[in-house]
Amino acid sequence: MAEELKAKQLISKINEFTENNNIDMLCTLLDQQRTSRLAEVMELLEGDRNAVILGCLPKEEASEVFEKLDEATRAELYELLNIRQLKTLIYELDPDDAADILSELPPSASEHLLRTMKPDESETIKNLMQYSDDSAGGIMDPLFLSVPKGSTAHEAIELLKIQESDEDFYAVYVVDIEGVYLGDVRIRNLLSAEPEQKIEELIEENSLSVSVFFDQEEIKNIFSKNDLIAVPVVDGNNVLVGRITADRVLEVAEEEAAEDIYTIAGTDAEELYDTSVFRAARIRMTWLVPCLIGTGVTAIVMLFFKNSHTEVYTVAAAFAPMIAAISGNAGLQTSAVVICGLATGHMAALNLGQVFIREARIALLIALSCGVIGGLIYTGLSDVLGNHTPDSGLNYMMVSAAFGIAMSASVMVSTTLGLFLPFLFKKIGIDPAISSGPLVTTANDSISVSIYLFTTLAFLG
Repeated sequence: MAEELKAKQLISKINEFTENNNIDMLCTLLDQQRTSRLAEVMELLEGDRNAVILGCLPKEEASEVFEKLDEATRAELYELLNIRQLKTLIYELDPDDAADILSELPPSASEHLLRTMKPDESETIKNLMQYSDDSAGGIMDPLFLSVPKGSTAHEAIELLKIQESDEDFYAVYVVDIEGVYLGDVRIRNLLSAEPEQKIEELIEENSLSVSVFFDQEEIKNIFSKNDLIAVPVVDGNNVLVGRITADRVLEVAEEEAAEDIYTIAGTDAEELYDTSVFRAARIRMTWLVPCLIGTGVTAIVMLFFKNSHTEVYTVAAAFAPMIAAISGNAGLQTSAVVICGLATGHMAALNLGQVFIREARIALLIALSCGVIGGLIYTGLSDVLGNHTPDSGLNYMMVSAAFGIAMSASVMVSTTLGLFLPFLFKKIGIDPAISSGPLVTTANDSISVSIYLFTTLAFLG
C-alpha cells in the first residue's frame, strides 16, 4: 500500500509540473527516483508526458527507463520521438537490449538507425536480431569474458583487470584457437589458483552450455534445475557467441507465465503490447468465434432431442449444464497439471505413460464420485420438484442412473482430453496452454452433453 501511495503521489506531481510547464521542478523530482519506479509510473501516463520525462533525464538513465517500459508504452513513444532522440536512447543500451528495441521498429527505421552506428556495434546487433525473440540467441548477451586455451591463471586475471565493460562476470570461458567453447572457470577458483597454473586445468568438470537455437522456456528450466547465475551460448559449431544471465531469465519466466495465462484465457499476450482496442477485440474474437460455433453444436444436439424425444428432453435438459460444467472443470484440472509439468520441464510430466497411469486413476475416482453424487442430486431434485408422476411414463430412477453414468463417462472423456491434448500440441509445435483454452472447454461441453442425452435415451429405450 505504501508503494502504491508513493506512485500515486509521484504521478500527481508529474501531472502538475507538466500541466504548468514547470520543467525545472519536474527534472528535480525525477532525479530523486529509481529508474524502475519511473518505468512503472510512465506506463500509467499519457505518451506526450512520457516524452517530456525522458527529456528530463540524463542519457544513461533515460535509456535504462526506456528499456524497462512495456512494449505498448514504447510503441506510443515511437510515434512521439524523432530519429535523433531514438538514436540517443539506443546508443546507451547494451547490444542485446538495443536489438530487442530495434526489432520493435519498422524495418526502414531500424535499418536507418543501424547505419548511423559504428560498424562493429551495428554488426553485433544485426547478429542478435537474426535469432528468434524467444530463443537463446534472441535473449543472450554478446558480452562475455573468454581466454584462449594455454593461458595461465595470471594472464586471465590481468584480462579481468583491463575490462572496460561495467557488466558483472561470474566465470571466465575457455576457448580454443577457433573460438570453440571448452568450459568455464569460476572467478573464485581463478583467484585462488597458482599464477602459472594453466587455465584448462581449472575448468569445471560439469560445464554447461546452451545452443543459440534453444527455446527460452528450455533455458529457464536449465537455470532452475542447475542453480545457475550465467550460462554460455554456442552456435551450431560449438563456437562461443554469448551468455545468458539469471536476471534475463527472470524476465523470460515472467513473459512465459504471462503468455500461458493469456493463452489459457483464450486471448493473446500481444494485446498487452498494442494500445488499439480494435486490435485487442480482434485478437479475442479470433478465439471466441470458434467457441460460438462449438456452442452452436451443443444447441443442435439439444434441439435434436427436443424435436425427436420431447419427453426425454423435458426431463434431462435441466441437468445438462451440470454435466457440461463438471466435466469441463475436471478436464481443465487435468490439463492444468500436465501443462504446468511440461512448462517446468519436470521429467515425470514428460513421460506420457507415467502421467497417464496416475491421471487415469485420479480421473476414475473423480468420475465415479461425481457420477454417484450427481445421480443422488438428480433423484433428490426430481422428488422435491415433483417432476415425475407415476403415470408420466418415465422411470425417474432409470433417468437418475443414466445421469450418474453419463456424468462418469463425461468426466472420463474430458480428463482424457485434458491429458492427451497438451502432449499432442507440444508434439506438433503448438503451445500446450491452448489445450486449456475456450476451444477445448467448448469441445468438452458439446461432447459431455451429447454423451448425457444419448445415455439417457438409451436407458429409457
